[in-house]
Parts: sequence; structure tokens; C-alpha cells
Amino acid sequence: MAISQNLQDKLALLPDQPGCYIMKDEKGEILYVGKAKVLKNRVRSYFHGVHNEKTTRLVSHIRDFEFIVTDSEKESLLLEINLIKKHHPPYNIMLMDDKSYPYIVMTHDDYFAVRLSRRVTSKKDTYFGPYPSSGAANEIVKLINTLWPIRKCRTIPKQVCLYYHMHQCLGPCIHEVDKEQMATYRKEISAFLKGDADAILKQLQEKMMKASENLQFEKAQEYRDMIVSIHHVMEKQIIDFKDRKDRDVFGWYEDKGYISLQGFFIRDGKLLGRNFTVMPIYEETMDAFVSFILQYYQNNVIPKEILVPEGTPTDILEDTLGVHVYIPQRGDKKTLVDLVCKNAKTAHEQKFELVFRKQHELDQANEQLASIFHAPIHTVELFDNSHLSGTFNVSGLVVFVDGKPDKNQYRHYHLDTYRSDLDSMKEVVYRRYVRLLKEHKPMPDLLLVDGGAQQIEAAKEIRDMLDLDLRIAGLVKDDKHNTRALMNDQLEEIPLKKESSLFFLLTRMQDEVHRFAISYHRKLRNQAMTKSVLDTVEGIGPARKKALMKTFKSMKRMREASVEELSQVVPKGVAQSLYDRLHEV
Repeated sequence: MAISQNLQDKLALLPDQPGCYIMKDEKGEILYVGKAKVLKNRVRSYFHGVHNEKTTRLVSHIRDFEFIVTDSEKESLLLEINLIKKHHPPYNIMLMDDKSYPYIVMTHDDYFAVRLSRRVTSKKDTYFGPYPSSGAANEIVKLINTLWPIRKCRTIPKQVCLYYHMHQCLGPCIHEVDKEQMATYRKEISAFLKGDADAILKQLQEKMMKASENLQFEKAQEYRDMIVSIHHVMEKQIIDFKDRKDRDVFGWYEDKGYISLQGFFIRDGKLLGRNFTVMPIYEETMDAFVSFILQYYQNNVIPKEILVPEGTPTDILEDTLGVHVYIPQRGDKKTLVDLVCKNAKTAHEQKFELVFRKQHELDQANEQLASIFHAPIHTVELFDNSHLSGTFNVSGLVVFVDGKPDKNQYRHYHLDTYRSDLDSMKEVVYRRYVRLLKEHKPMPDLLLVDGGAQQIEAAKEIRDMLDLDLRIAGLVKDDKHNTRALMNDQLEEIPLKKESSLFFLLTRMQDEVHRFAISYHRKLRNQAMTKSVLDTVEGIGPARKKALMKTFKSMKRMREASVEELSQVVPKGVAQSLYDRLHEV
């Protein structure tokens, strides 16, 4: 490809030093962030030589670049990860926004709690995991909170809750609980989370037999269900590995411009689970692999040992993470690394066809869109308005970049008093693009309105008022309210084939903006309903209202509660009044 004079001049200025480079498109948007041992060699390689199809596509969008010199390769690695996290470039492999693994956290305080957490936030607390299956982790937390009478609340309240009356909490809010007893519970739970369930299984077996002998069959059934659940959870953690060391194992497989990245998480010698991802690759394989590992440890606990395959730059990983990174040559560890890489290859082969087909269909849809409007269409914005008989008038904005939703750019709008759908459209279009103008941000390549000529004319009126360079089109529906065509801003219909990739993409966009707007509408409506009901009951002020919602979580659960359950949060007289108000015909 021909290189502009501006790019040639910048390439000549590149230094023989390590650092990061930032590739930008014609709008100044960041496409890709990379790091290099030698900036001059790495950045120049994009514009010279032969590349695969995907890298060629990336290079075709580059119109400018910046670079930042660092003192070492370690600094360039850390800077790269921070820039990826900040800017979310579309051509970088990104783990942090796609995967957030749950941990089971045991808080450090004397009257500790056990709960799920997706972020490692406190060095004082003890974290177990990660668990790639949130369902399995949640199952374990429920078991623990059933088997041990530890507190369930995040902060200790001033009065006891239902768990105290159910004998599932010792009530540290009103009683002085024996700290030695709590220390024993902590030790037992810790052992349980490390896979040692023999002691608790023995206790449950004894309780089940005793309940059965006393003809307490329902109680015996409860104990039996707990035993079955423990066996089920423990089975998920078994792996044939001799030692009980915490380690993570990573591997990869690359083919046809896609990379499959695989990770095994082993704690106390037991495999808690695995993760894999298949993504298009626009960079050197090893750069992508190292970036994947470093991004993972931005939000996760670093184990005592990391195992990686042959060829991985262990020195830079060790220097950056401060932990032993090892390439095993023989034995169980080598077998484990080979197993991870084999899993990566298998996952790649299983997923590749589906991933490739989806990407191919997305590329086709984007090409069709560009062909219709005779210009590249990268960013598409859609609005959808929602109201209930003129009340709770809201709008949702969704943004798609190259056919994929960019949820960081989604916006909710609480609109003025409802007058008409067209007035709502004008208001939200005005508010959105005045804001972009004030912040000197680029306009989208296409604004799609959910309707035909009238909606398009309403949007055009605001566009002309603001003197915007904005392409507008509408989604025209048939008599069954299904999309049948596109309409450009000249009010010309462009038919859509129902089996085309573009039709499916536009339908997905419509469904997404409708879902987003409706969810906000329901949220406001529920908040208003909560406020109107609770505010009519004498004796319920802001503090008691907050306590009720914290305990019952929703109006539905509050309505299902008995007077006795309500009286655990508010005085009995107030609880009776609330119960009566909630059950009025």
C-alpha cells in the first residue's frame, strides 16, 4: 500500500529504543496498541513486507501513529497493558473486559463472612479461586453459608435478621460470639475450600443417620441433599497432580489468523477449572500470548508458579509479575503444559469454523452497508424511545463499531414530558449531538432511527439545525412490525433480503437498542412504585425504607413476606400496616 508523506516522515523519526506505539485511523480513534524492544524496527514492519489478511486490514485503516519511549521492555509491557485497558482498541486481544472470574473471599474480620467476588480488592481478606464457572462457585458459597453459622450481611446491623432465627448465624450483632469458635469455623471452611471435605461429610452422615433414627425424615433428606451437593462440587475440582502447590498453566495454538489461548487454574493440586478464548490475531503470536497473561493478572491473584510452553520469554514475565515462570522439560509439569496446548488446539478446531463464519458474515454485512451508502460505515448509533401512556419517558442509545456492540458508549436519557414520538426523537438526537459537538468528539458514520419517513425527517431537522455532517437512515417495518427495508435520508427505500447478513445485523441492532431502552424504563418505573408504596405507610422513613429494600431486594419479595418476617426489619405495628398496604386489592 502507498504510505502517506506524514507517515513516512514519522517513520524516519522512530528511535532504536523500547517503547509503545499507538496506531490511529482517519478520525484519530485508536486502532491498536503495541510494544516493541526496538520501536524503529517493529513499527516499520507494518508498512513494509507481506502480511496476512487480518494484519493487512489493520494496516489499511492506519492513518497516523504515536510512540512513547520507555527505559526497558518491562516498562513497555506495563504501559501497553494500561493503554489497552484505558482505550479498548478494537484490534488488540483484550481479556479484562470479556472475562471476570469469580473468587470465593473469606473476610479478615473476627466475625467473618464468605461470599463471591469478581475483583481482588483487599490484601487482608483470603481469596480462593479463580473459578471459571460462576455457577460452581455460587454453589460452594451457598453450601458454606448453610453448613456454618457465619454472618451473611456485609456490615453488622443493629438487630438480628432471619438467618439468626433459622440458626444459620450466631448473631454477632446482639451477642458476644466466642472468637475461638469463629477461628475454628475459619479453619474448617478454609480446609473445605482447599478440597478437604472428609470431616464435614462425616458430620453430615452422622446427623443424617440420627435424624433418620428419630423419624425426622425431612431433616434427614436435607442432610442427604447437602452430602450429594458436596460430592458434586468436590468432583469438579479433581485432577491427578501429586503436589498441592498453587499454579497456573497457560498454552496457545495459532492457525489461519486466529489464536486459541488456554489457561488451567490449579489450587492445592486440584484443577478448579479452565478458560479458553479464540480470537483473531493482528500481532506476533508470542506478543499476543504474553499480553493475554499480563492482562489476566491485572485483576487476579498471582500464584506461586506459572507454567508456560517452550519459546515463551519467561524472563520478561518473571520481571513483570515477580513470580517464578517455568518452562518444564519433563515429568508431570511438562505433561500438564502439553495438555493445555492440546486443549488449545482442540478448542481452536472446534470453535474456529463457527468464529470464522460469524466474522465472515459480519464482514459481509459491513461491506453491504458500505456499498449502500457509498462510504465506509464503521460506527453506527441507534436510539429507541420508551414510555407508558406518556409517563417515564426515556430513550436508550446503543453504539455498534464494525458490527459489534460497544457498550462503553451506551447511554440512557430521561426525557422531558411526553408530547409525541417525534418530539422525543428530536430531543434525544439534539442532546446527543450537541454533547458530541461540545466535547469535540467525532460523529458516527451512520445514525439509524427506528422508523420510516417521519422519524428520518425529525432527525434531519436537528441535523440541519446543528449543521452536522451526519448520515441518517431509517428501519422501515411491515404491517407485522418486522423490519423489511432501509430508508435513506432522501426517503428512498432499499430492500433487504431476509437471508442476508446485513438483515441479521440490523435486526440484532434493533433488538439490542429496544432491550436497553426498556430495561431503563422498567428500572425507573419500579423505583417509582417502590417510592409510592413505602411512602404511604406511616412509620416508614428513609432509613427504614433503605433497610427494607436491603433485606428483601424487591417489592415482589417484600409482598411475599409474612408480618413476622417484616417485623424483623421494622416494628410489629409498622410491619402490619405495611403488610396490609402491600396486599390491598
